[in-house]
Amino acid sequence: MTSQATERGTEWLTNAGLRPTRQRVALAALLVGDGKHRHVTAESLFAAVQGNGDSVSLATVYNTLRAFCDAGLMQEVMVDGAKSYFDTNTHDHPHFYWEDEQRLSDAPADQLEIRQLPDAPAGAEIAKVDVVIRLRKKA
Repeated sequence: MTSQATERGTEWLTNAGLRPTRQRVALAALLVGDGKHRHVTAESLFAAVQGNGDSVSLATVYNTLRAFCDAGLMQEVMVDGAKSYFDTNTHDHPHFYWEDEQRLSDAPADQLEIRQLPDAPAGAEIAKVDVVIRLRKKA
């Protein structure tokens, strides 16, 4: 991992008010070290950090991703009841879920139009709208 990636990851954490521990910095450098946005699962991030030779448990990866989300650094995108992806792009935007590859990517937000949402039930308000468009290869 480059020192620039480590510096970028450390800055990302400190700007959000998170203490830059060794494990957090290792994960942050993988997520934002090159300045690009990422869609990861806890398992894919765990494999990447292990591939770099860093010692971080899978439980720590899950807990750290949750802390990053709570700090507003990432958003969780639920694909189904059992599969979560974590996105470093926290702006509202739609996603493509590539079923054949089990991969999430950004969809062009400027091509999506939502003209009307249903009224929220009494006593509730709409907090957020997530759009996940499922894709599969044509037969």
